[in-house]
Amino acid sequence: MKSIKDVNFKGRKVLLRVDFNVPVDENKNITDDTRMRESMPTIKKLLADGACIIIMAHFGRPKKGGFEPEFTLEPVAKHLEELAGCNVKFTNALLGSGEPEKMAAALKEGEILLLENIRFYPGETKGDEALAEQLSKLGDCYINDAFGAAHREHSSTAVIAKFFPNDKYFGFLMENEVRNLEKLMHDAPRPFTAIIGGSKVSSKIGILENLIDKVDNMIIIGGMRYTFTKALGGKIGNSICEDDKMDLALELMRRMDEKGVKYYLPVDSVIGDKFGNDANTQIVPSGEVPDGWESMDCGPESCKAIREIIMKSKTILWNGPAGVFELSTFAKGTNDIALSVADACKQGCFAAVGGGDSVAAVKQMGLADQMSYVSTGGGAMLEYLEGKVLPGIKAIQD
Repeated sequence: MKSIKDVNFKGRKVLLRVDFNVPVDENKNITDDTRMRESMPTIKKLLADGACIIIMAHFGRPKKGGFEPEFTLEPVAKHLEELAGCNVKFTNALLGSGEPEKMAAALKEGEILLLENIRFYPGETKGDEALAEQLSKLGDCYINDAFGAAHREHSSTAVIAKFFPNDKYFGFLMENEVRNLEKLMHDAPRPFTAIIGGSKVSSKIGILENLIDKVDNMIIIGGMRYTFTKALGGKIGNSICEDDKMDLALELMRRMDEKGVKYYLPVDSVIGDKFGNDANTQIVPSGEVPDGWESMDCGPESCKAIREIIMKSKTILWNGPAGVFELSTFAKGTNDIALSVADACKQGCFAAVGGGDSVAAVKQMGLADQMSYVSTGGGAMLEYLEGKVLPGIKAIQD
């Protein structure tokens, strides 16, 4: 992997693809700039070199083709000026009008041009080669720092790389993601524990199947665990369950037994009589949830057992919450896992955290900087863990 730290980009026009798809409020104020901050080391390096930086990014899901005011990157351009500490050139005009082309050509060393939302071009999400070629003519080298879009074979994330056979690179964010995921899947210190949650087994089948050959312990949490519990004959009340996946759950457990993987299902549950913070709650064995009640979180005995497994691990992958994390009444299981993983890291464990709620948990608790690696790309990380080839990575490595 050729790192940009070993290359001087002085005077070069660098096409940089980033993931600036940040959340905004009704007044278009950015509410979480994490994705922008994650790419700042790459941008700062290029500025220090004296590069001319042309940034490509997407925002939201425009559908009409052409400029749509609600999806403009203008608020992003303004905030990027604050983060970068320099003027950011920006235009609503699209390629073909001549304006972006002129601005890119006139760009001086140490200057930044942010192109308008790349998804205003219908060809972007189709991987249109003509669009990729049109974009490529704006610069003389290409850097991909958009891990959150690495699983998409889009014009600006994958196809464009073919026009820079000898001048294509990962940015620091992408380099870090790839290096950590490679370590996780191919060079993980043992014992290796995977903590997999989420509402449905069907959304995590690929991960579970791919990890069976790699891990020593599999902890199954979240709503998906009730499919396993019911398949084993337990009563789950109104808890979420995919009845059509119970045979699959049994097959996965059989395969884990066969491979010598120790799997753990929570033994107790915090249940509620409705979906809300004001629900009546009680703690019951996981397979004894009464009718009319729904299991919403791991119970205290489960949290204790999970902590014991975590603290004996040398590698941890955590993807998915323990329960209905968005409701504070049922967030304790997820928060306890976050604390345990942080404590394991203090003992030298390598811990990777990915997935919206897992990442949100470690951030809300102020523990993100105590984790070995917190992924910036939910969907991209999932597909990587499933063993899929990510187009945005392959395009640079080829």
